[in-house]
Amino acid sequence: MKKSILKLTTLALAVTSCHVLAAVKPAVIYDTTGKFDKSFNEAVYQNGVKPMNAEGNKVREFEPQNEAQREQGLRKLASRGFSPIVAVGFNMVSAVTKVADEFPKTHFVVLDSTIKKPNVQSVVFKEHEGSFLVGAIAAKYSKTGVVGFIGGMDIPLIRKFECGYEQGAKYVNPKITVLQNMTGSTGAAFNDPAKGSELAKTQFSKGADVIYAAAGGTGLGVYQAAVDAGKYAIGVDSNQNHLHPGTMLTSMVKNVGQAAYNSWHEDMNGTWKPGIKVLGLEDNALSYAVDKYNEKLITPELKKYIDGLKADIIAGKIKVHDYTVDNTCKY
Repeated sequence: MKKSILKLTTLALAVTSCHVLAAVKPAVIYDTTGKFDKSFNEAVYQNGVKPMNAEGNKVREFEPQNEAQREQGLRKLASRGFSPIVAVGFNMVSAVTKVADEFPKTHFVVLDSTIKKPNVQSVVFKEHEGSFLVGAIAAKYSKTGVVGFIGGMDIPLIRKFECGYEQGAKYVNPKITVLQNMTGSTGAAFNDPAKGSELAKTQFSKGADVIYAAAGGTGLGVYQAAVDAGKYAIGVDSNQNHLHPGTMLTSMVKNVGQAAYNSWHEDMNGTWKPGIKVLGLEDNALSYAVDKYNEKLITPELKKYIDGLKADIIAGKIKVHDYTVDNTCKY
């Protein structure tokens, strides 16, 4: 009798487990720059969507062609039972806020911004910490004592990258000059390589010999300008070292794909929760990229030094100011 009860209990648990897994239909909606932007969106695709697909958990993807399609795409995915739906980037906030109210039983995940809803998980990063590390690398490499930063849309999030970069550079060389430019005030600022190239050329003419771009597709113009000028560039979000080997000094990688992957799996495991996740160096959510394309540039001595800075940030020995706390870069 006891064996029969045990078998029934085991069977019930198995059925329940299968029901939970069957109910999870992962989806992602990219921003309008597309999943092959060689930056933020592509990081989600390469390190989040592809691993899920490889496991047999097919992720439904939607690429909006304009701003209006963000909301339309979210509503379409939710109405067809997809959940969790990962929305890539802060530009998705308005659409997620509206559609999440319409589908209260659907789980949504927004990357790079926060939404306070009972069915929304927000994942944000300590970009200032990772930017500090690449700022230190830039200062170590600079022979002119001038480095540059080119951001996309002029918003606190992008200022956060710049401020961290500036702190890292000045930690290494307090007298270094950090030039900075923002590309624009609208979302188009993340997809303007021509403008990125123009701004980079101007900074190079002012003495910069390393430029860090936190500008999405606009950064591609920055990197090409660095190639043409025989200078260095630093990539962002994805590992962009392969784009121009020998020119790309490193990339400040945000593990947004892993964040998406984790959220989908949390739902599958029944551990998904709404609320805000803040991920930093201590979570391995940020890093500077070293691979076959730049390993000759990042020497063992330099790597040891930068890893020491990383350890000190995690331990609290180095405090990196977060621009978004008070909208200033005072440190």
